[in-house]
Amino acid sequence: QVQLVETGGGLVQAGGSLRLSCAASGRTSSANSMGWFRQPPGKEREFVAALTWSGYSIAYADSVKGRFTISGDKSKNTVYLQMESLKPEDAAVYYCAARRAIGLPRSTYLYDFWGQGTQVAVSS
Repeated sequence: QVQLVETGGGLVQAGGSLRLSCAASGRTSSANSMGWFRQPPGKEREFVAALTWSGYSIAYADSVKGRFTISGDKSKNTVYLQMESLKPEDAAVYYCAARRAIGLPRSTYLYDFWGQGTQVAVSS
């Protein structure tokens, strides 16, 4: 099992920045790919970004490309999501996810482990 804990959420003004962190523990060798998802109120969970530790491949949702940056520190088993130029529509609960297989899928069904989420609110 892999445990994931997200931190860094909060309230920010539109145009502001925020950095989320996701710390993995447990059987971290099983976490070969990491992803960030978000779930706005009343909507389905959606893909934001993902990376693979092997080869350090990265993918972004079109809605965040150019504003968000995913990065990771394997020595700390931690993944980050730097969010810039935040918009009200970025408000959501942000979830960290991990999967055993190597890849950058955008479907929630293809991730094996999930964190509890951290709330991001953006005021206009």
